[in-house]
Amino acid sequence: MSDGVGLIERFYRDVMESGNLALIDELATENYVDHEEGLPGQPSGKDGVKFFVNTMRSAFPDIKVKAIEPSMAAGNMEACHVILTGTHRGEMAGIPATGKSVEFDCTDIIRVEDGKVAEHWGTTDNLALMQQIGAVAVA
Repeated sequence: MSDGVGLIERFYRDVMESGNLALIDELATENYVDHEEGLPGQPSGKDGVKFFVNTMRSAFPDIKVKAIEPSMAAGNMEACHVILTGTHRGEMAGIPATGKSVEFDCTDIIRVEDGKVAEHWGTTDNLALMQQIGAVAVA
């Protein structure tokens, strides 16, 4: 098992859900690299993670982890699938609050170095999210 098992879950529960942005500096290496630009205008590195969390928590202040699929860890890598829920109560990518409930998922892979996240690759189902708040028509 990797020394990083649980880092993704800790991020979603303690940072995304609870809003503890200071924990990002503890969980990530100084030279952290994020290979996902989750939101338009998202900066790189730890600042990008903080931007993503702030944006999501502003748009969905009641954001919660519905499920975290069993994590997989091998060597210094960890991966999992996360399902999030929330209510659209703030602006999201130019879309004003709609009050609609959403459920969307994220898939994350991280590389761990000395017990901290050194690299992240991920996808967030932004299309499903935008469809649920009415920003994109459902085909």
